[in-house]
Amino acid sequence: MNLGLGQNPLILFQGDSITDAGRNREDPGSLGTGYALMVAGWCQALFPEFNATFLNRGVSGDRVADLKARWPEDCLALKPDLVSIMIGINDCWRRYDSNQPVTLAAFEADYRAILKQTATLGARIILCEPFLLPVLEGQEKWREDLDPKIQVVRRLAREFDALLIPYDGIFAQAATLQEPAYWLHDGVHPTAAGHALIAREWLRRVFKLEHL
Repeated sequence: MNLGLGQNPLILFQGDSITDAGRNREDPGSLGTGYALMVAGWCQALFPEFNATFLNRGVSGDRVADLKARWPEDCLALKPDLVSIMIGINDCWRRYDSNQPVTLAAFEADYRAILKQTATLGARIILCEPFLLPVLEGQEKWREDLDPKIQVVRRLAREFDALLIPYDGIFAQAATLQEPAYWLHDGVHPTAAGHALIAREWLRRVFKLEHL
């Protein structure tokens, strides 16, 4: 497997509660119980010679501004070789449950600032689309806010030569096979099947494991 990362790379997962997945804050090596743990486990089992170290610094409830505020400590200081970022659904959600909207301009500016800092590390960047499957009443309306933010993530992926994983479309396709709550129990947070789907697509696209 040649990812241009060399041996013994440090791979960092960043984001909100979907990435956090209940990780133990007292254990810096804790990966939580979600997709980050699944990705690390598969990679370590299939490619032990790669000898990668995986870290999870996702924080439940984070919006992109929160990510920007802690980026020096929770990313730059760690000097990762690869950074995977999944952020954006709370920037949408808070508009509807707390009347705290995040403008598209602010979302883009903060996300671009994060990526500019990351680029100085020379790290490979993976951008994961935020996603939504309407499960709860009124979530269909969230699309008016979320869809433009997804477009921002896609633009930034082009701008920073990052690998984009189109999770919104991936979950939309999955919802043709099982009802939305099978994948995302509240329309946002993944079930075990949802986390496994995230992990599988991450491995397929990042590590070229098409057979999974």
